[in-house]
Amino acid sequence: MSEQPAETERPIGVLIADDQSLIRAGFSALLEAEEDMRVLGLAGSGRQAIALAKATKPDIVLMDIRMPDGDGIAAAAEITADQSLPGTRVIMLTTFELDDYILDSIRAGASGFLVKDTEPAQLIEAVRVVAQGDSLLSPSVTRRLLTQVAATSARKALPDARRLEKLTVREREVLVQIGAGKSNAEIAAALFITPLTAKTHVSRIIGKLGVRDRTALVVLAYESGLITPGDG
Repeated sequence: MSEQPAETERPIGVLIADDQSLIRAGFSALLEAEEDMRVLGLAGSGRQAIALAKATKPDIVLMDIRMPDGDGIAAAAEITADQSLPGTRVIMLTTFELDDYILDSIRAGASGFLVKDTEPAQLIEAVRVVAQGDSLLSPSVTRRLLTQVAATSARKALPDARRLEKLTVREREVLVQIGAGKSNAEIAAALFITPLTAKTHVSRIIGKLGVRDRTALVVLAYESGLITPGDG
């Protein structure tokens, strides 16, 4: 497990949204046991998740994709678009890692995915990773995502290509690595730079392209035509 934050830091506020009470209770007990986390609310539907997010302003929302009274994707889109919740990030909960709605979830602003039967330590680490501003995509989820992106991009023009003109040559190289699903450490090794430099490049790319996080950059890299399935 990663090192615990200093005691003076504010706990990570988490909202859990799932229509199964056992899932909500289990995740809540697990996260509440961590000194650096605090469960701010439990929601059983998409509409309730939106209302609780606005009321509690969590750092992380663990959001089930399929829920009654407003599905998780619609709820995630509304939460991530809400200007009063700039620091709130959404992790989608799926029954199967290769969910058919991965691309829709990314477009809705989700920062990552977790399968519901993930190991407790992985769930805790995932919350910390996304709370720090990183994204959470396992290799298998990334492959599924890129397959979906390729299928949709093949049927349309590439309007996002001109957005990349503002990037430097090095930043384009980094974006290619991001599109391949590589971590900052892996990008650093591939481009012979330090991990800190890689992280700086990633932050600058996110700022220049006006996207929420590196998960959105994966989609943009493919939709712009910068890379295609099979590259890397």
